[in-house]
Parts: sequence; structure tokens; C-alpha cells
Amino acid sequence: MDFSVSDFARSELAAAYLQLAVTLGLAMLCTVLQKRYQKPYFGLWALAWVLYAVRIGSIITFLHTGASWWLFWHQVITGWTALALLWAALVFSQRTAWRSRYWIVVALPLIWSYAAIYVLQQFLWAAGPMVAFLSFTTAWTAWAFFRYDRMVGSPAARFLGGVLVLWALHHLDYPFLRAQGAWNPWGYYLDIVFEVGLGLGILFLVLEDLDQGLRTLTSLSGELQVRGPGDEPMAEAMLRRALSLRGVHGSALYLATPSGGAFVYGAGVSALWPYEGAPGAAVASAERVRRSGLPALEREHRSIRREGWTHAYTAALPVIREDVVVGSLVVVGEARDPFTVLDNRFLLAFGQQVGAALENEGLHRSLESRTEELERLQARMVHQHEEERNRLWRELHDETAQVLAALNLQLGLLQERADDSFAEGLDRAKTLVGEGIKSIRSVTRNLRPVALDDLGLIPSLRALARDFQGDDALTVEVRTPDQPPPLHADAELVLYRAMQEALSNAVRHAKCTRVEVSLETEDHQVRLTVRDNGAGVPEELLGTLRSRGGLAGLRERVAAVRGEFNVGNHPDGGVIVSVGVPKVRSEVKP
Repeated sequence: MDFSVSDFARSELAAAYLQLAVTLGLAMLCTVLQKRYQKPYFGLWALAWVLYAVRIGSIITFLHTGASWWLFWHQVITGWTALALLWAALVFSQRTAWRSRYWIVVALPLIWSYAAIYVLQQFLWAAGPMVAFLSFTTAWTAWAFFRYDRMVGSPAARFLGGVLVLWALHHLDYPFLRAQGAWNPWGYYLDIVFEVGLGLGILFLVLEDLDQGLRTLTSLSGELQVRGPGDEPMAEAMLRRALSLRGVHGSALYLATPSGGAFVYGAGVSALWPYEGAPGAAVASAERVRRSGLPALEREHRSIRREGWTHAYTAALPVIREDVVVGSLVVVGEARDPFTVLDNRFLLAFGQQVGAALENEGLHRSLESRTEELERLQARMVHQHEEERNRLWRELHDETAQVLAALNLQLGLLQERADDSFAEGLDRAKTLVGEGIKSIRSVTRNLRPVALDDLGLIPSLRALARDFQGDDALTVEVRTPDQPPPLHADAELVLYRAMQEALSNAVRHAKCTRVEVSLETEDHQVRLTVRDNGAGVPEELLGTLRSRGGLAGLRERVAAVRGEFNVGNHPDGGVIVSVGVPKVRSEVKP
């Protein structure tokens, strides 16, 4: 066999060999991507580039030998290459499933190439339909990428569509320029440019998917962090965030139950799944994940269409708790699954994070429930403590004090009737009874602030300041608003007891000469601040101060009305006690 070529064909052969090398490089690239990500469209792209390399090898052999057999296979494989690129694009963008009738389309290049090479004698009649078919198929491939871009917003798909449109137009010049040698060898170089453009577009798609998938899953992970009070449940926020994934129209959370499993939350088109039931594809994907522990994908097929299901895919990610699959995160959409190039290890790690977050939310809810129960118990204890103080106040004020007052009166009558030998003893007895009455009045005043009931909060605070001020050794300055703030009776009592305890500690421990008391109204609460000008408390003793003695009881009182309590050293010296109580609060029933 003679492999010598004419001088005219030498330049074409050099360009053809260069294109063959580029094409084989693209086939290797797609093969690596297929091996790395295990996605069918990468394998189809690799097959398309292998066919394209065989097509170039056929034309190279034809140029060497001139045998029409190689020209025939060049034509056939050209058509198959175009179909393979189209099929890869459809599988990529829409997860299109193979149908047996498609073999008819695959046979068309074979039939027409035989007619063009061995039957038709006129060049335009032989080449024209095949060129039109090639150009139409390439344009269809461009349309598949443009459609995908329209559905999900993909710059990489838009770039690929643009390259394919230009390539489809370039195919049309074959009967007029390249077949006449006018484009030799520039037609090959232009094809190389388009091939490189497609290779770059495929890489852009991979990078774009990785970036978009990682960013979205990272934002999903953000929903799994500690949530503040009043926030929506973590699962609902996570499903709502999942709707931002490309082409996702619905998301739902499937959790295992002793009887099997059920959807417990839904968002988007899947919002009613927990109530009305989920489509078979969604249940099948969730169950497959539950059994295998791996991400699963359910494509649209005929049986689903008969059920009225309109989504192109249903993707499910495992939700893992303590290495056990407890459910799955299911998403549905129109284009293709959004986790397409994210590897399973990453998706499994994300599933573990979701499971841990759900467990943490359950623990957080349990903690909140226990905290509320403790608050109710604490409020009940404080309420009972206050009732006991009131009972003691009534007994001392209404009984013991009255008895002592009557005794004092009887001693006075006896003193008037007795002779001088008993007068001094009776006077001493009257003095002791008077001291007892004074002591009981002091105790009853501490047990129940009568001024608070009779005069209100602000006058009772000023009266309390006067009682502690006594002589000139201690000055108590009180600043209050002109109008009493709107407070519940329990909150007023807490502020009174806070000032009482703070002043008692200042007198006993602070060695101070001045105490400043301020009552201020803030947005949602009223704050009482008591500050002395003493030496303060060593930092190592502050913890003990907060947890023992009267301040510990004060802390419990403040917590019972859902208030705020702080004690510490002021930067300018002295101890500062701050108590804030809400203006309006729901009644906590003991």
C-alpha cells in the first residue's frame, strides 16, 4: 500500500495530525472526569471525542491511500460524533433517557454515507444533506446548553452554546470552501479552536458546579449553627435555603420511624408532602438512601409521567446521626441534580452535619423545655417564699405586736397605781416591751414593704433610702423618673428587694460613705442600678458573691420575673449592682 502523499496534501496532513492530538487530549480529559466523578455525561463526552479522533484518523488514512472505503467511514463517524456530542449534552442538561427508537437516528449516517460515496455522482447532492445534518445536530447541541442556561443560569453552558453555534455555522462552509481546498489547512485549525473551546467549556461547567454546589451547601451549613430564640426551626430554614440550588423547585426532610419513614418537613413544591403524601420517586430515593447510606438519584421515566410527576430528577442526601442513617434531604428540580460533581465523601460529611444539627436542635428544645420548667419551679418557690413572709408578717403585725402593745398599756396602768418601790421596775419593763415592739416593726417592715403597697414603687424606694441613710455617716442619693414605670407587682417587689439587699451589703461590707441609686426606663425594661464608693470586691471573690448569701436569693427573684441581674466592680471603684425587669410580662403561674 502506497502511503506517499502529494505536496498539496502535506499541509492538510500536518493540520490533521495536530487536530488528532488535540482530540485525543480532550478524550483523555473527559475520561479522567468520568473516572473522578462517575457521571454518565463525562463518559459520553469521552466517547464522542474518541469517535472524533477515529474520524480524523480515517481522513488521514484516506489522504495517504486515496481509498474510498476510508472516506466512507470518515463520513459515517462524522455523523456519529455529532450525535454523540448531542446525546452527551442532553444527558447533561436534562438527564434524557435512551429509547430504542433512537437507533434509527444512529443508522442515518451509515445509510446516507453509503449513498453519498457509492451512489450519488454529484458532489453537492452527496455532501449537502450530510453537512446540513451535521450543522443541525451541532445547533441542537447548542440549544440543549442554552436551554440549560435558561433554566438554571449557567455562564459555562452559555459559553458552550455560543461555541457550538459558531461551529454549526462553520460546518456549512464545507461544500463551498473546504471541499474545494480553499480552507486548506485553515479549516482544520478553526476546528481545533472550536474543540479547545468545547474542552474549556466542559472544564468551566465542572468548576461552576463545584463552586455553586459548595457555596450552597456552605450556606446550608450556616443554617445548622446555633439558632437564637424565636428563629424558625432549623429543618425548615435548611429546606428553604435548599431552594436556592440551581433548578431546585422543592425540598423535603425524610426521617426514619419505627414503621418505616415519613416526610416531616417540606418547602417549595414539596411543602405538602408531609400532609398529602410524596410521589413515588421521592419515596424511592429516600428509601434507597436509608438502605445504602449513599446519595441517590431518581430520574424521570414513563411511569412517573403517568403519575403526573413533572420533575426531571429527585436527588436525596443521607442524614446521618452517630454513623446511622436516620433520614434524607430530598430535592426535586427540572434540570439535573445540583450535587452532580460533588463527591460522595463531601455529601456524606454534610449529611453527618445535618444529623448532628438535628440532634443538637432536639437537645436545645429539650433544654429549653427543662429551663422553662425550672423557671416555673423557681417562680413557684419565690412565690411560696413571699407568701410565707406575708404569713409571718401578718402573725407578727396583727398578733404579736398587738399583744406587746396591750402589754405595754397594762404596764403603764400598773405603773400609775403602784408605789415608788415598783415604779422603777415597771418603767424598765415598759422600756423592754417598747424595744420589742420596735424590733417587731423592723422585722415586719423587712418581711413586707407596706410602703410599696400603700405608696407605690418610687416613694417606697425613697423611704427605704431614708431608713438606711440614718445619720451623716452614709449618704444615699436616689434618682428616679417623675412617673412610675408600668410594672407588674412582682417586678416592683423585685426592684425593692434588690435595692434593700444592695444597701444592706453596702452598709455591712463596703465601708463606703456614699451610695448612688438610679431607676431608669429603657425600651422594654426598667433598670435599677445601685453603686457605692467603697473599695470594691476582689475579682476572685466575685463568683462567691454572686452565688451565695442574699445576692443568690436576689438572683432567683430576678430570674422568676425573667429579668436581668449583674453585680461587679465599677471601673471607677466600688461595687455596682444592676437589676433589669421587663415592663410587661406574661404571668408565670406557680
